[in-house]
Amino acid sequence: MSLLAKLPQKLTATVAGVCIAILPVKAAAPELPIADRIGTMPAIDAPIALLVDVGSGRILFARDANRRFVPASITKIMTSYVAFDLITKGKLKLDQRMPMRPETFRQWHRVGSTMFIPADGQPTVAELLEGIVTVSANDACVVLAEGATGSVPAFTKLMNDAAAGLGMRDSHFNTPNGWMDEGRTFVTATDLATLSSALMTRFPDLYRQFYGHSEMTWNGITQPNHNPLYGVTEGADGIKTGFTNEAGYGFVGSAQRKGRRLVMVLGGYDRPKDRAQQSRELIEWGFAAWSAQPLFAKGARVADAEVQEGQERTVPLIAPRALSITSPNGSRPAYSLAVRYKGPLRAPIAAGETVASLLVRVPGEPVQVLPLVAATSVAKGGTAERMRDGALRLIGL
Repeated sequence: MSLLAKLPQKLTATVAGVCIAILPVKAAAPELPIADRIGTMPAIDAPIALLVDVGSGRILFARDANRRFVPASITKIMTSYVAFDLITKGKLKLDQRMPMRPETFRQWHRVGSTMFIPADGQPTVAELLEGIVTVSANDACVVLAEGATGSVPAFTKLMNDAAAGLGMRDSHFNTPNGWMDEGRTFVTATDLATLSSALMTRFPDLYRQFYGHSEMTWNGITQPNHNPLYGVTEGADGIKTGFTNEAGYGFVGSAQRKGRRLVMVLGGYDRPKDRAQQSRELIEWGFAAWSAQPLFAKGARVADAEVQEGQERTVPLIAPRALSITSPNGSRPAYSLAVRYKGPLRAPIAAGETVASLLVRVPGEPVQVLPLVAATSVAKGGTAERMRDGALRLIGL
């Protein structure tokens, strides 16, 4: 069976960069001019700004989104990402206790935002993550890094490895907490949006467990979360504020409504009240002025990919999250879809591994590239499977 026959209608396959066909979807009705459909956008003073609809990957607003800047405590998004990955792989446990080292206590006790871990403290991984995510605890980041990998440099290596794996080409992490380091830690808004989307998609249960809390009480001390969306913006559940004199006031925020999630990145404000007010206005505009047209539900089977040297010859490709097209209100654009992967895929393949892309083409707009993941694991085959693949290739199957 050819690959094209394994795809649903209105999809095309692109294997190793060769497009097979394109089948567009008709627009539902004539469209109004775009200025009449997206309404008046609020004033955004941030030098760096980005608003993305995660389900479609569409950029709703951008200003210097690829400019490098100092993230301050926004760094802690990557710290939690690495920790979630270690937990998922069984290398860390939520109830595992991490001791405060004497030298760590001397360096980080009451430095910036902390959860006030005492000199003899042994908080659990779960308590440290709550401190990192909710109250931006600098001390918790270092205790977690040292307890998980033995040293801060070993942990930041994992952070940079994760950034490379996510395609964050313009980011580098020198600390787990974002404390001032003469600019050796830097990011871009584009990279932070990529990281935040991956955090929510790859670790949805851990994200819901630790993000979205308005305050934290630990060791008898209650502290608030300074996320400006909490308690004000419907559906707000993340992500992280940041401030140092070096960085100014920054924010990565997220909210979800009716299955649609927006992520914004704002960097370089001089005043926290401007960050708070404009972030609320920007995300409300994103929900009000734009709408989503569903393509595939989370977990939906989009296509099958051919596999080489595996115990199975194909693997289903599924949507790792709800995928959609985002367009200004009042429009329903025509589009075409294509599945692209470098194939045949080579076993072994892990379930949930990103192995292909869904290309969404809307006339006059940049192509949106959305991830597709393997629905199941495919183990590497033996001699019999290699002989099978060779024989089938000889007859064109």
